[in-house]
Formats: sequence, C-alpha cells, structure tokens
Amino acid sequence: MSLVASPFTFLVLTQRNNHHRRHGNQRYRLLPSVEGKAMAIAMEPSEEATMRKPRMKKRRVVVTGMGVVTPLGHDPNVLYNNLLEGVSGISKIHSFDCTQFPTRIAGEIKSFPTDGWVAPKFSRRMDKFMIYLLTAGKKALVDAGVTQDIMNGLNKEKCGILIGSAMGGMRVGYDACEAYRVSHKKINPFTIPFVATNMGSAILAMDLGWMGPNYSISTACATSNFCILNAANHIIQGEADLMLCGGSDSAIAPIGLGGFVACRALSQRNSDPTKASRPWDINRDGFVLGEGAGVLLLEELEHAKNRGAHICAEFLGGSFTCDAYHVTEPHPDGAGIILSIEKALAHSGVSKEDVNYINAHAASTSVGDLKEYQALIHCFGQNPELRINSTKSMVGHLLGAAGGVEAVATIQAIKTGWVHPNINLENPDEGVDTNVLVSSKKERLDIKVAMSNSFGFGGQNSSIIFAPFK
Repeated sequence: MSLVASPFTFLVLTQRNNHHRRHGNQRYRLLPSVEGKAMAIAMEPSEEATMRKPRMKKRRVVVTGMGVVTPLGHDPNVLYNNLLEGVSGISKIHSFDCTQFPTRIAGEIKSFPTDGWVAPKFSRRMDKFMIYLLTAGKKALVDAGVTQDIMNGLNKEKCGILIGSAMGGMRVGYDACEAYRVSHKKINPFTIPFVATNMGSAILAMDLGWMGPNYSISTACATSNFCILNAANHIIQGEADLMLCGGSDSAIAPIGLGGFVACRALSQRNSDPTKASRPWDINRDGFVLGEGAGVLLLEELEHAKNRGAHICAEFLGGSFTCDAYHVTEPHPDGAGIILSIEKALAHSGVSKEDVNYINAHAASTSVGDLKEYQALIHCFGQNPELRINSTKSMVGHLLGAAGGVEAVATIQAIKTGWVHPNINLENPDEGVDTNVLVSSKKERLDIKVAMSNSFGFGGQNSSIIFAPFK
C-alpha cells in the first residue's frame, strides 16, 4: 500500500468492502472502483484526534520512607551508622549445622523480632524472605510518617507494592523436601504459595488494603533495582501515587549455601569472617552470602507535599540492559554495564559530570569487580570528585535484596553528607586507581547526583539514580 503526496488524491487499496482506514491521525474512506479494487479519499481529522488530551506534565518521584532488615541493623540510621564506622556484619553461620561445607560464614541475621510486624499465625510458617519483606515494608511506612489517619485517607487503588526476590521461599522449599522424606502428609500446606516470589508483596497488600499495582520482579541480584525503577514508572504514568518497592532474600539455608558452593562462588575465609568480603582486593576468594530486605516508599511529589511528608531524596530515573552473553559472567568488554549506565543518565536527564557518588555492585568477585570498575571509569573517569564504594564489603551480598539495601545506603549518604568506607581493600587489583575509591574511613561528600548499580546472573544490568531534593 502506498500513499501519494497529496492527502486528497486517491489511494488504491486491495479491499472490496466499504469501511474506514487510518494513516497516522488522517482517516480515509474506502470507495469501490470499477476494477473491483477500493479507492480511498482523505477525510477531515476525526473528532477523537482533534480532542486528544494534551500530554501530561511528567510527575516527579521522591523517596519519603525507608525500611531495612540487615546483618547490621533493622533501622536505616542504625545500618548506616555501622556502615560509616566500617563495622562488618559477616560471621559464622548459626541457623543450621554447616560443618561439612567448605564455606561456613555469611551475612546472617542472628535475631529478628517479628512482634508487631508479622502476624504470629504467618511468622511460624512463612519463609524468612517474606518475614523480612513484610517488616521492612511496614517500617518504610512508619519512617514516612504514614500514620493510621493518613492511611485511612489514602486512595488505596493508587497505592501499590513491587518488592521482588531472587530466590523466593528457598527455606520453605527445602523444608518441604525434607518433610517429604517422611511422608507427603508432613509437607507444610503453605509450601506452594510461600515459595512464590510474589507472595510477600501480595500478603503485604492484604495487610494494608492496597489495591494498586502489585507483583514481583525476579532478575537475580539486580531484582531490587528493577523493582524500584518499575515502581517509579507506575507513579510517573499516573497509575499510582505511592509505591513500596525493593527486594528481600534469605538463601542462608543448606540448599542455598550448597548451591553457591557448587558454583565455586563463595569465600572460604572461615577463620576470619569479617575480612572475607573484599571488593577490588586482589586477595579476595569469592563473595559472601547475605540476607535481608531493603524497601523504599516512593511517592508522587505533590502527593507527598500535600500530606506534609519529609522528602529524603528524589528519584531521577534509571535503566536496565541484558548482556546476552553468559549465565554468570559479565560481557568481556562491559558493553551491557556501560549501556545501562548511559541509558540511565539519558532517562534521568543528567550528565556524566553531575554524578559524583556511586554505590557499586562490587560483590567481591575478580571478574565482576573489575568489569564494573572499568565501566565506571569509562563513563565517569573525568570527574575529579567521583567517589565509589561497596556496601557489600560489610554486609555481604544480599542477592535480590542487595539493591534495596544499597539504595537505602545511597539515600542515607545524600541525607548525611557522609559516604561509608570500603573495608578490606588492602591490596587493590592491578589497574584499579584507589583515588576514586572511598578509603578505609568514611569521607565527607556533598553529593550532587548518586548512582546505585546492581548486576545479576543471566547478564542482568541495572542502574538507578537519586539526587538531593530541590
């Protein structure tokens, strides 16, 4: 089908019946011809086209609340104070007998009170990832000053939850397999719903009565960033006014530890656990498994102002890409990471020169640390103010929860004007310029724009960007 230059000339179409066709905003009426074909003449623009609504002004997204459950504390301020002091949350595993494993250390949460956060009938049967998620989500609301009166006044149809998990209910699944050894009748009746990654968000919505967007994204260790960016987009598009978002994971179980041991991915520095997580250090021997949850309350700016909310930071945007290269290794030239960063900058409307703080993924793996470092230097190396650190040096790798906790650390850096140290960086990799890495002590930094990166198995790359609210 071809359209000639003038809109009032005939258009020959191979149709026999009389009806209307559309080309862009122009409508055409098909007329029969003596040759059995159809001809179309241009009509006036439709009423639908002339009355189309003007494009809505982009809605701004701000962070008004944060909630965490981590090896270094279950409050954003406690967590960040420990990070600033260089405290390590890595220790020997206590939750099960791991004496036969070559790795016996993790960023394990030793004690965790659920009173007031999770109903007892659920807490006894739920997987830890769900308990952490429910608690961190509700704490984010408390942090945001969402009282019961404010909750009662919310339009619940425009309140959503997007909190993901990389591993889901791994412990519940493991326990079900163990129960099956005795009899199928011993299996927890909640096994199927409680291994699903979306069920934490679903139950939190049931508790809160929130009826807006509710689902879970699972993109391995990039899960939280994917959730945060998509949650923000729901607000930008007018589908929600508030979104709880982030990630939660608890894989410190026999099957989880054993699986990562089989991958030969974990550190075996059992005799000195606090020294085990060593991003960018040549003497690292793998990453350290961690657990926990990190949740943000994102809110549309005017909505936050109208209820008198305290604004922690502004979410500017982000992006994600796929290496399409390898199950566990990043692309050799870092193309996917660079593309994710560049797309995040474009989406956020900021220049490379604006970014002076990066909370890196840096999980303490030789290939991953270096590829990310090289990509960051490629993109931001000309900025003399650039400072880079890794929260994982102190809490380990929280898998799908990592990005959520690291987003909280990034926002805390914006709020406090302090960036936390990189611990255990004693012998940097060859080619790594330590002048851009935060030292072993906390440092003052007036953050203009901050980026947080997360990467995951399957070649998942994600970058999200925050800035002080102005």
